[in-house]
Amino acid sequence: MEGWDRTTKSTLTQIPLLSVKAGPRDGSAWTQRLKEEYKGLIAYTSMNKSNDNDWFRISATNPEGTHWAGKCWYVHNLLKYEFDLQFDIPVTYPATAPELELPQLDGKTQKMYRGGKICLTVHFKPLWAKNCPRFGIAHALCLGLAPWLAAEIPILVDSGMIKHKDDAASSNESS
Repeated sequence: MEGWDRTTKSTLTQIPLLSVKAGPRDGSAWTQRLKEEYKGLIAYTSMNKSNDNDWFRISATNPEGTHWAGKCWYVHNLLKYEFDLQFDIPVTYPATAPELELPQLDGKTQKMYRGGKICLTVHFKPLWAKNCPRFGIAHALCLGLAPWLAAEIPILVDSGMIKHKDDAASSNESS
């Protein structure tokens, strides 16, 4: 955690570390892992809300807990930009981090792969590998998606690649 700012360290220490090393094919162990994942997500969401830093909603969309979907948002210049968020839990999880997808931003930045998967290879994946199996979905959002949004969304807005929903609506009305 050297080189991280105090806020990131504080946030990270408040997200519970996970102990069950299990993936989707591991039966009852996976169920235990999912319980830990939910505890981590609840802790992270509660902490964000108490710090007035609420920025995502996510839940499993299937009973197995292998596909997740929701929304994430970023506030830039006092305007809220909201995006669909989705990902699948890899078969090799937790050894392999989930690939977080923002489908609406597909093709709008070089720091993204086909299908809207955000690029986490250089900075986040080595960190995930070092902390496997203690890191979970909440850690991926905190250390992967949050910094990616903070780095990319202002650039995309300022370059005109994405527009605020109110700007897009007014430009459609004037056409």
